[in-house]
Amino acid sequence: MASDKNVAFTLARGATGFFHPKEGPPLPETDQRKFHAALYAAARAARGRVGEIEEHTYPRTFHTATVIDVTGVHFLLCHVHHPWVAFTQERRDWYTEEFVAPPRWAHVFADFGFAVLDRPQLMLPLSAVDTSVLTPDDWREVRSYGITTLGGVLFNAWD
Repeated sequence: MASDKNVAFTLARGATGFFHPKEGPPLPETDQRKFHAALYAAARAARGRVGEIEEHTYPRTFHTATVIDVTGVHFLLCHVHHPWVAFTQERRDWYTEEFVAPPRWAHVFADFGFAVLDRPQLMLPLSAVDTSVLTPDDWREVRSYGITTLGGVLFNAWD
């Protein structure tokens, strides 16, 4: 864990998607209706349309969707347990460094209560992240997959 004065992001319980009943109550769930409402509002703001929406399936920690506008296809991720949204270059099952800057219309997600994570945040080294909520099982997966960034921890498909 980074010292408090150096922490740029604090992980919340469930950030990795792992849950063991002995660890406490079930993990929170991101409100899918709110995500869909934000997605359609963002598409309107982009003067585009919603493309594909794919709900989370185990072991992925995120929902995926696309917004299509005059500039092309924008791939976005929504964390399944926390209201975090990120943008990527392409659709994949898990991510490490493929994040891109949010488009101008991404602020719409913040209007719906989501935190829009930008590329510099997602590329933060774990030394700049408060990782105190990570369990030994979480750390085993982080090390096994060679994850070194915040984005890699949040948007994964480890099993």
